[in-house]
Amino acid sequence: MTETVEIFEMGPRDGLQNEKGNISTAQKVALVDLLSDAGFRRIEVGSFVSPKWVPQMADSDEVFSGITRRPNISYGALTPNLKGYVRAVEADASEIAIFGSASEGFSKANLNMSIAESLEKFAPIMEKARHIDMPVRGYVSCVTDCPFDGPTSPDKVAEIAAELFAMGCYEVSLGDTLGQGTPDSISKMLIAVLKEIPAHRLAGHYHDTAGRALDNIDASLALGLRVFDAAVGGLGGCPYAPGAAGNVATEEVAAHVERLGYSTGLDMTVVNRAAEMARGMRSA
Repeated sequence: MTETVEIFEMGPRDGLQNEKGNISTAQKVALVDLLSDAGFRRIEVGSFVSPKWVPQMADSDEVFSGITRRPNISYGALTPNLKGYVRAVEADASEIAIFGSASEGFSKANLNMSIAESLEKFAPIMEKARHIDMPVRGYVSCVTDCPFDGPTSPDKVAEIAAELFAMGCYEVSLGDTLGQGTPDSISKMLIAVLKEIPAHRLAGHYHDTAGRALDNIDASLALGLRVFDAAVGGLGGCPYAPGAAGNVATEEVAAHVERLGYSTGLDMTVVNRAAEMARGMRSA
């Protein structure tokens, strides 16, 4: 039987959040609806953060209310705090995600608090989510390099990932936020994390700034990971990580892993149409 690799589609959220141009709610809804036809099991639709800090996500409530939901697809939302969690529940998100950092400098820039303070802030979100059986995914940023603190210790990544897993996150996504990771640094980081969390509960989230995302996926596959975050059209970046370019493109990841003999279950004709739509949003 062919082994499966799942791509968690990030385009509508992580792909669009850093775009400066005016992208309408209708465009975002159209992108999610097209992605829903492509065979994804999970799509991150929006982010319930302060519009002051991420204005592109200010209409996430409207996007959630406008999409045509398909059976067996989880429509996710990023929620940095309890207020964001409440909005995600009201929008009927299928799952939520919380995000921490493995570096103090990035935690302070992105969340305006220390790592320890951010983990404390997640506790009430996890408690409320548990009461309604809301699945929660965890993100760890800067797993190999930080724009403020330099190289990140693999042991620190393992510590933060283990904290999120122990809180109840069903999966922890490991983010090479700057896109400066190498197969060597990714492997060292994963070896440390795998001592705490099994491979089937981990995902790789590798930006393609230095053109090594596919190599880093190969290193991760060798260590047992089978879930990777990507964004159609390679859109994205992080507003709090200077120099971070786009996510690795979904269409490139899918083609790559299928050449290696894995199945993604995706309709590449639809994926390529979505990538073209997403790139059009960037150039608009």
